[in-house]
Amino acid sequence: MTSPTPSSSPTPSSSTELTPSAPARTFPPTDRRVLVSGASRGLGRALAQAFAANGDRVAVHFGSRREEAEETLASLAGSGHVLAGGDLSTPAGARAVADAAAGGIGGLDVLVNNAAVNLPHPLATTSYEDWAGAWQSHVSVNLLATANLSHLAARRMIEQGGGGRIVNVGSRGAFRGEPDHPAYGATKAAVHALGQSLAVHLAPYGIGVASVAPGFFETERVAHRLSGAEGEAIRAQSPFGRVASADEIAAAVMWLASPAAEWASGTVLDLNGASYLRT
Repeated sequence: MTSPTPSSSPTPSSSTELTPSAPARTFPPTDRRVLVSGASRGLGRALAQAFAANGDRVAVHFGSRREEAEETLASLAGSGHVLAGGDLSTPAGARAVADAAAGGIGGLDVLVNNAAVNLPHPLATTSYEDWAGAWQSHVSVNLLATANLSHLAARRMIEQGGGGRIVNVGSRGAFRGEPDHPAYGATKAAVHALGQSLAVHLAPYGIGVASVAPGFFETERVAHRLSGAEGEAIRAQSPFGRVASADEIAAAVMWLASPAAEWASGTVLDLNGASYLRT
């Protein structure tokens, strides 16, 4: 790990108007500055590792799991990677994370909005107080943090010139429904819609925005659910008879973040092994 590189541009002012212009340089396939939110473990770790292996510099965001985030940082190939800890559930916290990331790796070319809350709250067995709290926490992190980081990152990309990429990690549950996790399904649907709105708005600045909608995939967080009868039922959701790996999801994100995927801006890419088909 190398020492942090000072940011090449000041923090974008919320009052400054930016006008579309042709990117000053072609969006690069490697040596980019990448912020991955929620990267202490699971899919976030796989994403950070994939970008680092590609030759990019990665800011590893974490909320409370600093030790695991340090393990992620230590596992990354190459150099120049940094930690960017902070609470994304507030606007001030999101700004602090974006500032730390951009300051540590010298700017931002790619943002992956991966951080999310996913806690059960089935209506019939959840008190009103717990129900309201669950919705508040899901909206604050899954939707508002995604919106706030997207604003902060996109403004930097515009000021830097050269375009950029924002990739949101959504969910199959946005389409299929989540009976025991309704706030998760609803906020992921909102994330998909946000990504499409930003894709239209940011295209004149050379910034592509897309989302992935994974089905069930294996991480340490859900390993217990994949054992026994529940695991058999989960794997049976796909005609392939298995769940995805985090690396498979990361590979799709890597493509959407690449120069080749500009024309895929606005897409919501299903990654569910034909377990849920939509038209």
